[in-house]
Amino acid sequence: MTSPKIRFENVSMTFDARGKAIQALQPINLDVNPQEVIAFVGPSGCGKSTILNLTAGLIKPTEGTVHYDGARVNGINRRVGYMTQKDTLLPWRKVSANVGVAFELRCRADQRTQARERVAQMIEAVGLSGFENHFPAELSGGMRKRVALARTLIYNPETLLMDEPFGALDAQLKLLMLDQLQTLIQSRKITLLFVTHDLGEAISLADRVVVFSSRPGKIRAIRSVPISRPRDMFKIRFHDQFAKLYEELWDELKDEVVRGTDV
Repeated sequence: MTSPKIRFENVSMTFDARGKAIQALQPINLDVNPQEVIAFVGPSGCGKSTILNLTAGLIKPTEGTVHYDGARVNGINRRVGYMTQKDTLLPWRKVSANVGVAFELRCRADQRTQARERVAQMIEAVGLSGFENHFPAELSGGMRKRVALARTLIYNPETLLMDEPFGALDAQLKLLMLDQLQTLIQSRKITLLFVTHDLGEAISLADRVVVFSSRPGKIRAIRSVPISRPRDMFKIRFHDQFAKLYEELWDELKDEVVRGTDV
């Protein structure tokens, strides 16, 4: 039996907000398998992003433990890559310089040629060959997301954490990005934790969808996605299983909407 890549064991999180304790997460238990794609959906403020921050080691749980490859996460987890909703590109740097910014801090002089080759490979992998010398302001929203993705993947992370990375894109661009992301994570054997408010996006990409309740968040349901890979991101919404699962997930979430929660 395969050991989990990530394990959340009785993990809860309480924040101090101006002297007031705010519980973001009730105790949760979840195992994530190697190379598995997990999508987290639920109301705003239910702790989805907190899960990513705990995995990255940016914060410590109030109670419980987070394990990565069997070892307790205690401090920054350098084996994961993190991509947020904002692309955070440096506006004064061209595409190649944005993608390779980390190498400038870490590479010795004799490694610079290898670093440039690595940057070129990543730019090609995300479909931006020919745009190496463009500034972020000269790129479309989808292209900026590709630059951010290349910058994250250049570290060769085992696990990728993505917090609503495509939320600001239009429907067509989102499909293109999902298709490209699926190809990249499969070819690189990456484990993915993906936060989204879009049920269709979650079903299209994930092996399992984890539904959270409103704050303090707890796992309300977990649904497997019984659609084989590779998936056609442009036609998957016409799959019978897609419609069935969408309805099941919406049934889990609609009560939160009735109570006035933004899902």
